[in-house]
Amino acid sequence: MQLTGKVALVTGSTSGIGLGIAQQLAQQGATVILNGFGDVEQAKALIAATGAEGDYHAADMSDPQQIATMIAWIEEKYGALDILVNNAGIQYTAPVEQFPVERWDAIIAINLSSVFHTSRAALPGMQARGWGRIINIASVHGLVASKEKSAYVAAKHGVVGLTKVIALENAQSPITCNAICPGWVLTPLVQQQIDKRIAAGEDPEAARLALLSEKQPAQAFVTPEQLGALVLFLCSEGGAQVRGAAWNMDGGWLAQ
Repeated sequence: MQLTGKVALVTGSTSGIGLGIAQQLAQQGATVILNGFGDVEQAKALIAATGAEGDYHAADMSDPQQIATMIAWIEEKYGALDILVNNAGIQYTAPVEQFPVERWDAIIAINLSSVFHTSRAALPGMQARGWGRIINIASVHGLVASKEKSAYVAAKHGVVGLTKVIALENAQSPITCNAICPGWVLTPLVQQQIDKRIAAGEDPEAARLALLSEKQPAQAFVTPEQLGALVLFLCSEGGAQVRGAAWNMDGGWLAQ
């Protein structure tokens, strides 16, 4: 497929899943706007290496005003925002009764509320132009729960619900909204959980396999490239009638 002429924003895209998705979009010719607090110059260099045009906006995804400013800036500078990939996310683990209130608020703001704010700002332009794709990177935790992840699970379940509402509200238009629900991907967030096991005395390889074995029968991580390929499909004509889906890519996690 070719996305030449399309403008895409991928939030949380200076590393991990978001950067992998951004690269895939750029390889198909899309102009890609990066966002996040990772290594910006390295991320921009990777996009430039595809030959596509790239840019960066430093909006804090916990701040609704900064989000609105970013969407307006993209539409003014590039004339459109055609593809919105909501990927920004943070994590914290603790039992509910020990979960810090400020951590709860931050996770809900970035993992859930930002999806509402970006979509709310992007939809009028998509509707006026008669085409759009909103793809929300939820999680398998948007479909099932795990202990000590109350805020993350609540936020990701909310993302799946919001995805369905946006899809229904635009069901008779060429604008689609879907969620992708990855299992374990070796991102910095997941690496923190492996490091926690290593700090408790586990061998690094044993820690990796132990984490995978708990949930993911394939005992292999989902890759950002695989997730990017699914994003490309959802942007294609083949994905035009995929609407409101919560598509799990999880190495068999939900098949159990």
